[in-house]
Amino acid sequence: MIRQILLISGLAALPLFAEKPNFLFILADDLGIECIRAYGGQSYKTPHIDELTDTGLTFDHAYSTPKCSPSRVTLLTGRYTFRTTNVWGHIPREEISVANLLRDEGYATAIAGKWQLGRIVDEPDILEHFGFEQYCIWGWHEGPRYWKPLIWQNGKIRDDVKERYGPEVYTEFLIDFMEQHQDKPFLAYFPMCLPHLPKKNEPKGPDGQWETFGEMISQVDRMVGQLTHALDRLKLREKTLVIFTSDNGSPTNVTSIRNGKSIKGGKAKLNNAGTHVPLIAHWPGTVQSGRHDALIDFSDLLPTFVKLAGGQIPSDRIIDGHSFAWAITGQKGNSRDWIYTEWSGRSWIRTREWKLYDNRIMYDMKNDPEEKSALSVYSDDAVRAQTRAWLESNMANLKEITKP
Repeated sequence: MIRQILLISGLAALPLFAEKPNFLFILADDLGIECIRAYGGQSYKTPHIDELTDTGLTFDHAYSTPKCSPSRVTLLTGRYTFRTTNVWGHIPREEISVANLLRDEGYATAIAGKWQLGRIVDEPDILEHFGFEQYCIWGWHEGPRYWKPLIWQNGKIRDDVKERYGPEVYTEFLIDFMEQHQDKPFLAYFPMCLPHLPKKNEPKGPDGQWETFGEMISQVDRMVGQLTHALDRLKLREKTLVIFTSDNGSPTNVTSIRNGKSIKGGKAKLNNAGTHVPLIAHWPGTVQSGRHDALIDFSDLLPTFVKLAGGQIPSDRIIDGHSFAWAITGQKGNSRDWIYTEWSGRSWIRTREWKLYDNRIMYDMKNDPEEKSALSVYSDDAVRAQTRAWLESNMANLKEITKP
């Protein structure tokens, strides 16, 4: 891909691309880092995801919220949930999404998979309102998401999928969308239903069983392969940034092996098991393979996509995220000093090494990543007291910001 470098004050800024890059953004549902080989996972075979990590960029310090709904709102808006909503399954209509901003930059936009941020029957225009020109989604719990799925597609419930496997339908839709828009930039957002374990009221598969967590991870990997192979077939691989991540940790009733240790899933917990997620960037010819230690949370995805697309963030809107486009494109840049997350009345702020909860309990994440030894304020030495004060100050300042 032809690129130009813009020089500002003698410093190399981010590349200006001769063509706006496409974005294929894949968000797995309930997939902790212990499930991925690049992060030490040993329980599951994921050859297509492994291909992304082997030839792309793997981020070691990416963090979500501990549940799916707030993660989705945060990544779509670039804003922390205390600015948007603490209501489950809701995104306020006054928010502006990454799809809105990319559509305004001339992108074709589509979403397929899990929405769960408002019932389509109650808000039939909600997907279009948030910038998605086309959609094929399981909207809420009106019906099943896997076998015999209830799928909304562009304003109507599909009547031809009763004998289909929902994730295959969502994947086919996105491949068709990419084929239709191969001559213009696109955002193809795939918030997967997988590998979220099925609810007990959902139909079982043709063999009379629900899929196991491991079987569902195999399906995740298979569909990642279908999408990336479609990019190859369309000769779009070098024009497309593929981002793969997950909305939170694995279910707590699932145990996997990571680096020889049994790891229990941490979904809904604010610890590492619930919020430390895989983040992989793949873009042949632009992204160099390897690992990166940039500190990232889900608010950073919107400004990163907008930066790479050459767009602008509205000046009248607080965006908590920081672009890490510099890391994706191999430029020099400054990682965030700290990141933040919250849900259900609890929050934390952290660096790579230190993590402080809103109750003033702190953890040494370098030496105690499983958070077994809480460090109270009464046991601080001078260095730790200084770190604690700095984190507390940043958390207080964050909450005080009410306008740009």
